Amino acid sequence: MFPLYDSNPQKTFPFMNYLIIVANILVFFLQISAPSFDRFILQYGFIPQEFNLFHPLSYFFILSSMFMHGGLLHIASNLWFLHIFGDNVEDEFGHFKYLGFYLTAGLIATLAQYVMDTSSAIPLIGASGAISGVTGAYFILFRKARIRSLVTTGFYFRTVDLPASFFLGVWFFIQLLSGFTTYGTAEGGVAWFAHIGGFVFGWIVATLFGRKQAV
Repeated sequence: MFPLYDSNPQKTFPFMNYLIIVANILVFFLQISAPSFDRFILQYGFIPQEFNLFHPLSYFFILSSMFMHGGLLHIASNLWFLHIFGDNVEDEFGHFKYLGFYLTAGLIATLAQYVMDTSSAIPLIGASGAISGVTGAYFILFRKARIRSLVTTGFYFRTVDLPASFFLGVWFFIQLLSGFTTYGTAEGGVAWFAHIGGFVFGWIVATLFGRKQAV
């Protein structure tokens, strides 16, 4: 399943969401313009084994890693999810509270991945942890919204309208299943527990502070 658009109209112009999207794109251009793409990731990505919980500078690398991506497909898929789900969550929280929420979700998501493998030397990059926080909030606030989705069975493609609760529920289940079935492997790849941690954080914040609009 891949989301194409949702049924929720925007109540306000989501300028903060667009600023976050632009910031990610600008950082990606910095990455591909650097003399060495891989060295840039090693320099500014979040490396769990180098993290010091009590050293303020360590948190800079959490922030920088949230705006970095490993390739065009990585950033395109992340920002498409943010484009679809972020505007309505920004409507709900307000522009500047949304920014605070987004950054905090990224922090929590990164730490969730960190505690699952504190000795990893693999750089953690990407906005997906923070965006997972956005989707977790959307799941609570707009669970009755419809998500026009592209689904495939083999080589057959079609579009269907799915309830947000179903679409995001299935997405979260996949993160859980993937995270726990690959836990303990030495291979790099998707930071599943960052997705899980971010989603749960967004779920909790929206449950406690959202208005739970029935849409």
